[in-house]
Amino acid sequence: MSWTTITVWIICALLAGGIGWSKYEKKKTRDKYLAELAAMDRDRREKLLTRLNPKVQTELRQQLMLRYGLS
Repeated sequence: MSWTTITVWIICALLAGGIGWSKYEKKKTRDKYLAELAAMDRDRREKLLTRLNPKVQTELRQQLMLRYGLS
């Protein structure tokens, strides 16, 4: 094994770890945001959801229905 091979493997491992960590943080943040939305009253939640991108809005509404049974 050469140093080049070892270096390439180390770089790949660091990139994979970084990608995995960012996906984990994104999921954790989304779960926290969903919990906050579920705790809000309906009018406030709807007002906040209407400000979001329609694609994200639809996804959040689906997750609220699946997890918390809220519309």
